Amino acid sequence: MNIHWMPEGTVYGTLLNFQREHARWAPRMSEAPYKAPPQAPVLYIKTANTFTAAGHSIALPAGQPVAVAATLGLVMGDTGVAGAVLFNDVAIVHESYYRPPVKFQCVDGFLGIGPECVPLQRLGGLDGLAGLQLELRINGVHRQTTALAELVRDAATLLADVNEFMTLRCGDVLMLGSDCLPDGSRPLVHAGDTVEISATGFKPAVHRFEPEVIA
Repeated sequence: MNIHWMPEGTVYGTLLNFQREHARWAPRMSEAPYKAPPQAPVLYIKTANTFTAAGHSIALPAGQPVAVAATLGLVMGDTGVAGAVLFNDVAIVHESYYRPPVKFQCVDGFLGIGPECVPLQRLGGLDGLAGLQLELRINGVHRQTTALAELVRDAATLLADVNEFMTLRCGDVLMLGSDCLPDGSRPLVHAGDTVEISATGFKPAVHRFEPEVIA
């Protein structure tokens, strides 16, 4: 039996950590309710009910547009970052970052997990991640390239800034964030689609999307 890697701790996502999306939102950052750009990383949690192992299907709720996003997660070890994993961060399309988007981000199955945790040393350390490009394909058709060189906070800076206000424990995962398309959206998926996320040095994360079955 082929057993794939799965998270053992809490998985945190990061918002607004790519230059393109940050620039699109910048004019609104000084509006209510916060009236200023965020000074610390903007995080959210992908709860354990969202975890979908590599090669398994993700159910789509009927009547709601669903987007997919390629991202890379840093996996914490006993003494720092142990490795990195590809993720497909799935969400119901929503507009606002001003409230915790639990009902959009934390639907059952809405985190597709790559099949392996690649040791950080094989990737050239945290600095080596800047050279990675994440490729997202839907049904074999290329839909997006995400370059980690375009992060607002690179991996080392994001990790240091998060550690300023919270402790990441062994087994926790910190995702670096996902980028939007040029129009500000993310690729949409429909029942029957297969999404593949790949990057040099990683086995691809592949998940099929199926219609939700309501008993």
